[in-house]
Amino acid sequence: MESGFQNPGPPSPSFYGHFSSLSNQNLTEVLSDSHGEYGSVVKLWLSPKQLLVSIKEPEVIREMLWKFKDKLPLTGKAFDLAFGQSTLFASSFDKVEKRRESLTSELNVKLLDRENLIPTKAVECIMTELHQNMPKGHVDCKMASQHMAFTLLGTTIFGDTFLAWSKASIYEELLMTVAKDACFWASYCVTPFWERGFWRYRRLCTKLKCLTQDLVQQCSKNYKFNGHLNVRDEPYGNIMGMLFHGCLTTGGLISNMLMRLVTHPEIQHKIYTEIIMAREGSKVKDQPITEKMPLLLATIYESARVMPAGPLLQRCSLQHDLRLKSGIIVPAGAIVVVPMQLVQMDDSSWGNDAGKFNPYRFLFETEKISASPNKDTPIAGHAEEPKDQRKSSFVLNDPNENAAFLPFGSGTRACVCQKFVIQGIASLFASLLEQYEVRLGTGSKTNSKPTSTNSISQDFLSSELVFVGRTS
Repeated sequence: MESGFQNPGPPSPSFYGHFSSLSNQNLTEVLSDSHGEYGSVVKLWLSPKQLLVSIKEPEVIREMLWKFKDKLPLTGKAFDLAFGQSTLFASSFDKVEKRRESLTSELNVKLLDRENLIPTKAVECIMTELHQNMPKGHVDCKMASQHMAFTLLGTTIFGDTFLAWSKASIYEELLMTVAKDACFWASYCVTPFWERGFWRYRRLCTKLKCLTQDLVQQCSKNYKFNGHLNVRDEPYGNIMGMLFHGCLTTGGLISNMLMRLVTHPEIQHKIYTEIIMAREGSKVKDQPITEKMPLLLATIYESARVMPAGPLLQRCSLQHDLRLKSGIIVPAGAIVVVPMQLVQMDDSSWGNDAGKFNPYRFLFETEKISASPNKDTPIAGHAEEPKDQRKSSFVLNDPNENAAFLPFGSGTRACVCQKFVIQGIASLFASLLEQYEVRLGTGSKTNSKPTSTNSISQDFLSSELVFVGRTS
């Protein structure tokens, strides 16, 4: 293996590899130091038999994500343990390819049919429950975001009936509890039948499956399931996996979006103005057109850039060694990772303001009143924003044209729900911000020191939000 992969990396401190040093230091920081010293591709031996390869160069990353189609076996094992067999979350790409294609097609149809109708009802349901649980006048950002994501996903997959399902809150809590411990129990090489905690966990999994069956029976009366929701093929494993994975990633993005809006109230105000203008220009009442809200969409993209869902994007090739165009040969079974924060905060890809929250980097300004009416001004990569918004209009750049934009992955195993997530969250915030102004709770505290190298993220020590009605 060593002769097939000669790329540089820090020397292994012992026979057991870098595992002991990684346990005492953040992996992202280790990779940051290693890339700074050894270049855009580095290797680390996690154990005598486990090689980790980290890639930071965007074009090499893009090629790798098309060629490396599999995920680590532990990922698939954890999903199987928690939710049962699934053809969407298996490690081998060959097992998930067809189901991913059918899911992509079905979600695209759902977006066309329902993106503007469901979120309005979902927001009403979300805000009613939030106010009921707001005795002190504020709510926890993380919990509120998770609930928003769960409601948005549920209404999209199952329709309006989901909002009236009496067991939704119990299901949400149980789903996150089961998912939280999945990797721990899956990490055992031998199923730990001797552990009482394992059997308690299995009982929770069984209860979750029973609730999923009840959910399907309740909602299927008013909604026809196709493709990936074929319960005859996979007994609810795909449904539970979708809800969990969607709650985790979508909830994280909603949470970061909310915190960015409350810490940048000027952007929140401009988005609100944009929503009102789009509403006035829409011929259909109660259907905001998100395509006419470029600043809202750009803010979602920027929130995803500065705070990715996880620290690493991982892939592997389970069966074959693979060669990249640069001459790099990665052996089968090696873990290949992309350090998300390093890539999405790199000055060489995002400009000198990469360390600043700037939604305008995804916009192209077109002047309406100008001596040269055909002149367009690109403002991507600059922290400045137009001084007079009324004299300008914006065109949204495609963020995926930048190989360093990876919050939804890329290549053969890119997130199939990317369009749904963006359009769903945009519709959610369009309805939410039209009705409410979001403010930081008076008791919230922030830590202005960055949590890691090259990070603009803030530690919100007490992230409490207040939703103030626009009419109050």
